Amino acid sequence: MMYVSTRDANEKVSASQAILKGLASDGGLFVPEEIPKLDADIETLAEMTYQQTAYAVMKQYLTDFTKEELESCIRAAYDDKFDTKEIAPLREADGACYLELFHGATIAFKDMALSILPHLMTTAARKNQVKNEIVILTATSGDTGKAALAGFAGVKGTKIIVFYPKNGVSPIQEKQMVTQKGDNTFVVGIHGNFDEAQTGVKKMFADASLAEELNAAGYQFSSANSINIGRLVPQIVYYVYAYSRLYKTGVIGSGEPINVVVPTGNFGNILAAFYAKNMGLPIAKLICASNENKVLYDFFSTGVYNKNREFILTSSPSMDILISSNLERLIYRVAGNNPAYNTQLMNRLKTDGKYEITPEMKERLSDFYGSYASESETADMIRGLYEKTGYIIDTHTAVAAAVYEKYKQETGDCGTKTVIASTASPFKFTRSVMRAIDVKYDSMSDFELADELARIGNVKIPQAIEEIRTADIRHNTVCEVQGMPDTVRKFLAI
Repeated sequence: MMYVSTRDANEKVSASQAILKGLASDGGLFVPEEIPKLDADIETLAEMTYQQTAYAVMKQYLTDFTKEELESCIRAAYDDKFDTKEIAPLREADGACYLELFHGATIAFKDMALSILPHLMTTAARKNQVKNEIVILTATSGDTGKAALAGFAGVKGTKIIVFYPKNGVSPIQEKQMVTQKGDNTFVVGIHGNFDEAQTGVKKMFADASLAEELNAAGYQFSSANSINIGRLVPQIVYYVYAYSRLYKTGVIGSGEPINVVVPTGNFGNILAAFYAKNMGLPIAKLICASNENKVLYDFFSTGVYNKNREFILTSSPSMDILISSNLERLIYRVAGNNPAYNTQLMNRLKTDGKYEITPEMKERLSDFYGSYASESETADMIRGLYEKTGYIIDTHTAVAAAVYEKYKQETGDCGTKTVIASTASPFKFTRSVMRAIDVKYDSMSDFELADELARIGNVKIPQAIEEIRTADIRHNTVCEVQGMPDTVRKFLAI
């Protein structure tokens, strides 16, 4: 299996090289030359553990890793860092199946991929005789940062630098990042939003002179953002696993289609579901749920991607994104794997802030349904589900659940079994979650809210929250967007 750039078919690399590079030389994203088919039937998958399912899926994509190498990475990733042996359990509530992707070390779905990426990357470095130290450069809208920091902290041969919007993440998200231990970790708040942080990181990846400076000092950049194919491939696993659990427990029959609802910002999580569908998993509709930054809803509705709009800070900050980087992989595919045309569209996005796909391309998006939830609809969903079932979900999951209700109303499709990707623990967004349940909680501190959430939800406070109650602030660097490269130089002493 080889990987090509979405902007240049001539840039062709192995899986391990794609993981190391993160971003293609031309600024494109690496995609597999073809999406492989699952080679295990549902009866076999139903008897597999999460770790065995991970191997069954990932071996199809990471073909230059040996069986021993891949199994070692999987063992190291999906261990007791997760608070359940199932790794990604399903929870039924009010007729939908919530796929809980937040049982890892940082209580968000990013753990599912970022627990394994450091192991894939260091294995890939050995395979490719890399002598430089790898510098992970990442922008975060809240969750990727902490999950990447936790994954790479203390990993020999790596350093990690995370940029986040200083006033654009939740208090818990920020405290998780700025208390991160590890001499190889560096966290920087920027005066700007996530899109500006992400654009700044992409510019550094494309800066040839900076790359020369790094190389002379014994470093090279790689990425832990969802643009890295080493992030995308592990995310495919949990959709396959969820389907196999539904089959094993008799909720669905063999070959019975399901819907998948994903709260979506950078588009990587729902793209993984799209890849799973194209591997042969019986997924009917891919339901793309946006918050009030509804750039993806507008795109699926009109065929026009337009980031020229107000950037809105919402209670679901990990989705406060106007440039959905992973959408490029889907655009490349519906353009007939045409790198020249894809490049045209991406250049238009860069110069005009928008592009429009052809009617033929729009027809190829029929697997997708897009909608969005307002702030009030998100809060209503949290409160309504809690009052009806006692189950408490976070704000991002509530966006997905609210959009699923709209989907059922608009399409009449109430019978298809549906999996909702539950992307974060409610403990990560305690203030927004508890305010949605009852405004009386507004007077409490963040940690008092966590205690109260545990009480009314009858759940244990995650270790990730307990750890930061009294943790010292270790990172307090803040910079302007244009100062990001110099901040990197300072940290690396170059």
